[in-house]
Amino acid sequence: MHHLTFKTGYKRQGERNPVMTQRFGADPYALVYGDRVYLYMTGDTFIQGENGQIAENVYSQIDTINVISSADLVNWTDHGTVYAAGSSGAAKWCRNSWAPAAVCKEIDGEMKFFLYFANGGDGIAVLEADSPVGPFVDVLNRPLISRQTPTCSAVTWLFDPAVLVDDDGEAYIYFGGGIPDPEMAANPGTARVARLGGDMKSIQGEPVVIADVPYLYEDSGINKINGKYYYSYCSNFSIPEEKAAELGFDKGEIMVMTGGNPMGPFTLTGSILKNPGFFFGLEGNNHHCMFQFHDQWYMAYHTRILEERMGVLQNYRSTSIDSVQIDASGKIDMIQATREGVAPIKAVNPYCTNKAVTMAAMGGVTTTQYGECAMRCGSGDMIVTDISGGSWIEVGNVDFGERTVKTLEISVRGTGSGWVRVCLDGLQGEEACLVELLPVSADVLTVCTAAVKKCLSGTHDLYFVFMGEGYEVYTWEFMAE
Repeated sequence: MHHLTFKTGYKRQGERNPVMTQRFGADPYALVYGDRVYLYMTGDTFIQGENGQIAENVYSQIDTINVISSADLVNWTDHGTVYAAGSSGAAKWCRNSWAPAAVCKEIDGEMKFFLYFANGGDGIAVLEADSPVGPFVDVLNRPLISRQTPTCSAVTWLFDPAVLVDDDGEAYIYFGGGIPDPEMAANPGTARVARLGGDMKSIQGEPVVIADVPYLYEDSGINKINGKYYYSYCSNFSIPEEKAAELGFDKGEIMVMTGGNPMGPFTLTGSILKNPGFFFGLEGNNHHCMFQFHDQWYMAYHTRILEERMGVLQNYRSTSIDSVQIDASGKIDMIQATREGVAPIKAVNPYCTNKAVTMAAMGGVTTTQYGECAMRCGSGDMIVTDISGGSWIEVGNVDFGERTVKTLEISVRGTGSGWVRVCLDGLQGEEACLVELLPVSADVLTVCTAAVKKCLSGTHDLYFVFMGEGYEVYTWEFMAE
């Protein structure tokens, strides 16, 4: 077993960004619910060119939204892919599902979850669910916002929604972008805000123009911080080089404006995040979502660092998270995009059932839908698959405490066989346990158990290294006295 060749992982040890490497995920939007952060992301997937090579990502085929969640911002649970648009999607009238936004609101005593997304650049759809991971359904069967919506017919790009549910329960949707004419690059006038109805699926009154948004490009964002409203967006690529120093910002940066009313007016305060090219040398569009979790603010954004590690440079995006600092006056410091990411909020408890699709890093595995509902709708429960010798998963910051650890249970399905070697703090770290996997059914889970060889205590990063094939891994749990 010491001759095993480990499958390639796309994050080096100690790197937490991008947050997911088993799939791409662009245009992130965060929903904090039930002590977890849920991220919803545009489902970038490889396009095969005529020559069999990976072609440039042109977005036209995207009709899915990827969902992951985390309690600690290091280990992310894969909840699959919402089949949002297209012939297999919830909103079959939609061609595409770009740039999602998600919120929850209690309606008639029940918590409801709403997923908004853009049908290309021509309108916005909304889906509804009883859970943050779906199944999502289209109850409108038509756009929430379209070219027929008042004040929206001439918006260049009718896309990129962001939603705020205010403290009084009123909700607002922000959207729009693009430059109608090159002469209008400095003030395109294509940002809009509208009040949402109490059902979160209708518009109250006419959308309002968000006035004087300097060099607007796309990517609406909205936050309320200490009673003040922060409208954010991505600057366009028409800023003259000689004017950038005078303006104090450049092309493709995340900008912030503030105001005392959710529908504006807003006043520019400046840039808070430079283009990913500034940090990583790979330019591209910049898309963001700022969120608060456990009294700390964070920025989710996308970069091209995953495709770069894969040896592909065709504009496929993946999500990263870094911390945000806000001073006493409410000014947001310039955010630093990093590969290291953020420190864990809390430790993983090894003495409860942990889903195998909850991981900090991986190599040589994928995930697939588990159960009829997830298989039909795309999102929900997931299982680790495509395992072969040298595949592995890392779970970061697992706290064993001082208990006497006896056994490890792993639930699997399949007709193959193999082993799982659990190592501490590295792929070639000290072996804590070796579990033989002998699943007996392709459909029913088998629980495989092995004794823990080493006295485990304190906090470790766990590496589950797989041998053999023909099986899928669903959960793991350590047992202690």
